[in-house]
Parts: sequence; C-alpha cells; structure tokens
Amino acid sequence: DGQAFGPDGALVAVAGATEQIIAYAKDGTKHVIADGFRGNDLVVRHDGHIYVTQPGWNGTDPSQIWHINPEGKKQVVDQGLRFSNGITLSTDQSLLYVADTRSHWVYSYQIQADGSLANKQKYYHLHVPDTADDSGADGLEVDREGRLYVATRMGIQVCDQAGRVNVILP
Repeated sequence: DGQAFGPDGALVAVAGATEQIIAYAKDGTKHVIADGFRGNDLVVRHDGHIYVTQPGWNGTDPSQIWHINPEGKKQVVDQGLRFSNGITLSTDQSLLYVADTRSHWVYSYQIQADGSLANKQKYYHLHVPDTADDSGADGLEVDREGRLYVATRMGIQVCDQAGRVNVILP
C-alpha cells in the first residue's frame, strides 16, 4: 500500500498482507520497522517519525492513526475517523493531514515534540458528487506553496491553506 522515502533514503512501505511496515535500503535489503496492524497509507517526517492510517477495513474495527518513532516504538495517536486513508504533512511538517474517505473532510492535527497529535479539527471540506454521500478521498500531497491536493470521486481537489477548495481537476 502506502510508500514514502525516509530521511536516510530507504523506501518505507506498508505490507498489508503481512501486517508490517517495512524499510527497503538502497541496496535492496529490507527490515521490519513495525508489525501487528494492517496499515494503508503512510508518511515519513524528515526526522524519521512515521504516521500510518489503518482504516478499520472490516467496517466494525475502529479507524486508527499510528505513530512509529525513529526507534520503532508504535502507538495509536488517534481514532474515530470513519475511514482514515490518505495522509501527508504540511510543508513545514508541523501539521498532519488525514483524509476521512467516508466523509467530506480532511482533518488536521498539530504534531507534538514526542510525535503525538493534538488539536484535531475538520480542516478541508471536500466537494462530493450529487450521487455520493462521501468524497472517496484517498491520496494526499502538499506542494511547496502549502496547497493540498486530494484525490477524490470528483477528481483532484486543490485546497488552499485556509481550507478552501480552489479548483477541481476532473
């Protein structure tokens, strides 16, 4: 599933079938960073902290956001979204953005010094087709100017830092 490069150049990936987070070094060797949960998407901060979404795949388990510190210690840092999916960081890496696929929202969290999250809020309100109850939001990315790009049922929604959708690219 989700993949991102770490500060050391390793490719960090979610291996859903084996319920692992794996790092692949430049020489192709791999090692398990964390295990015991079936993640979906992930993001790696410049200091090696990793955040992983676990949607609650079966519809009854809680949707969770995991934090894995650079030493490999994992912990749940949030739960309660309907279906946590896409995940990324603000340009300055002080905020974590998480798409709730089964709603109209991308949530933001302030990242604390220890990697925990604070001040969860609905931040970006996404547009949905008339025939849908949710946005289907998945992949997220932020550009150098701080605009958030969200892959949704309607296309790529481009949001400004004030939380508004400025354009939808079909």
